[in-house]
Amino acid sequence: MQFQSLNIIEPILKAVQEEGYVTPTPIQAQSIPIILKGTDLLGCAQTGTGKTAAFAIPILQLLSENKNYARKRKIRSLIITPTRELAIQIDESFKSYGRHTSLKSTVIFGGVNQNPQTTTLNNGIDILIATPGRLLDLINQGYISLRDVEIFVLDEADRMLDMGFIHDVKKIIALLPSKRQSLFFSATMPGEIVKLSNSILSSNALKVSVTPVSSTVDIIKQFIYFVDKGNKSALLIDILKDKDIKTALVFTRTKHGADKVVKMLLKENIKAEAIHGNKAQNARQRALTNFKDQTTRILVATDIAARGIDVDDLEYVINFEMSNIPETYVHRIGRTGRAGAKGTAISFCDAEEKAYLRDIEKLISKKIPIIDEHPYPLIDHNPVKVPKQQRPPRNFNRPLSTNNMSNKHRMNYGRMAR
Repeated sequence: MQFQSLNIIEPILKAVQEEGYVTPTPIQAQSIPIILKGTDLLGCAQTGTGKTAAFAIPILQLLSENKNYARKRKIRSLIITPTRELAIQIDESFKSYGRHTSLKSTVIFGGVNQNPQTTTLNNGIDILIATPGRLLDLINQGYISLRDVEIFVLDEADRMLDMGFIHDVKKIIALLPSKRQSLFFSATMPGEIVKLSNSILSSNALKVSVTPVSSTVDIIKQFIYFVDKGNKSALLIDILKDKDIKTALVFTRTKHGADKVVKMLLKENIKAEAIHGNKAQNARQRALTNFKDQTTRILVATDIAARGIDVDDLEYVINFEMSNIPETYVHRIGRTGRAGAKGTAISFCDAEEKAYLRDIEKLISKKIPIIDEHPYPLIDHNPVKVPKQQRPPRNFNRPLSTNNMSNKHRMNYGRMAR
């Protein structure tokens, strides 16, 4: 199937082709015809499956075909999403696919001066992409009215729940017209999210479910390093000696942990930046831009901040700390191996994190291969040897030279050897 067979109008089809897309992903192929019919949709799909285009393309088409002749543009479609980074990327998608239409979109989010955002809103827009807090703030100030919204999208609903935005989401929904088309997307469907979807969608809503959790990780090479917590920094530095790792996205569980990893890497002359909720919006965008441009080699991120990061040809994800939520592990490693590209996920697991690993392996229905031959192993586990040809970069079979180690790392290596 090609995009041409989905009855997409010429201006949007031209933009899609200019972006280099010919064949729709499964969620696009299934969702676009449903949305074009005006039907409500429940989409169960992971990040990285192409779901943004799955709703952006038909929304642009529906709004283009149903012209609004009001003197000032009114907000006819609202997309709410949990993070600033994801909101920005969704707006970029609308601008890319809608470049040959006359429709205007904008994005609003907190953490920055609201004046440029309110100026754009006052000039009139058709499509608004927003994070919940800033949206409610500007509604309360009188800058935004939702009474003309025809199509509403709730994206990453499960992450909204994780981040404590559900009450804000419910307030927003209460302000929407009852007569509207609603599109609801979530990677997972816990009970609270099922309840929320039932309150948003009409009874005739259709469900599209693609790429089950267990199969999203099949194309990504995954490896576990059992390592003492105190030796994780030394192991990370050693792995990053491999020059084939041009860039890597490193995950920690906390903001403080992310800053510590960056500080440690900078001491070793490895260019690194952190991206998390305590960083100003312009600092986060700058760090992401530097990473995409490969002027920053390592981007260290927390789970919430990383949601929505979309970097072309990102080949390596390193879990410096294991995720305590199995689904989050899948989201983390899903930053790599996109669109058929190569992907490698390396995870450091200390003794306290073994329970997290068991939960992850249960979720993805597979055992993650263990790399046992490295300078900092845990002793109390039963390794499953990984054939040499299947190992990630760096061959730890040879003794590790201590000549280039810092004193701290040399001492750790000496303790391990004893």
